[in-house]
Amino acid sequence: MTRVAVLGARGRMGSESVRALEEAGGFDVVAQIDVDDSLDQLVEAGAEVALDFTQPDVALDHVAWCIRHGVHVVVGTSGFDDAKITEVGELLGENPSTGVLVVPNFSIGAVLMMRFAAAAAPYFESVEVIEMHHPDKVDAPSGTATRTAEMIAEARDAAGSPALPDATTTDPSGARGAKVAGIPVHAVRSRGFTASQEVLFGAAGEIFSLRHDSIARSSFMPGVVSAVRAVSSRPGITVGLDAILDDT
Repeated sequence: MTRVAVLGARGRMGSESVRALEEAGGFDVVAQIDVDDSLDQLVEAGAEVALDFTQPDVALDHVAWCIRHGVHVVVGTSGFDDAKITEVGELLGENPSTGVLVVPNFSIGAVLMMRFAAAAAPYFESVEVIEMHHPDKVDAPSGTATRTAEMIAEARDAAGSPALPDATTTDPSGARGAKVAGIPVHAVRSRGFTASQEVLFGAAGEIFSLRHDSIARSSFMPGVVSAVRAVSSRPGITVGLDAILDDT
């Protein structure tokens, strides 16, 4: 039995994850931590893995604490950007014994969409990302959209693709969206969405689109279980659920 602590256990993703881990078998949820609870409970409970679904402003502190105490950690908190990932790598050092798995999206379908988008990217002149979430989400663009844009840019760079065509010279209100690794990313926040993303590709005479919709948080749970199961066998920092799909 892997002894697991869930941080942010009373939140939407945290509470769903507690149920999923308890139902999956092979896990013992020994601590459910939320706001104002001490992380010392992890040590007292003998937690081997921490699953973090808290807030961007505290998630890095939680990861640092886990590294100091030898607790493997899966980060599901939004907004864990490249700067934080670099800092975690520095905290782990050159010969890490602790595993840190940062997962922008736990949906298997979303991970496959990201892979497919990267594969398609060099074949089209234009590409843009539109992500759609509920209005309670605190960060934009989403971690999934950011990672998708990065993967698209990496694939286009590797293929020697030219810059995206765009004649826009006037956009005082930012209607063309944010640029992530040079890829336009647009964020929609509307009641009714859970987590959706569409990648639009364009070439002369054709449009190709990839879309994924998570309509319930239960869609994330197989990925959560896989990540918690895998992290202890991957010392150092790993980014993305796709890194462990081929291991499961």
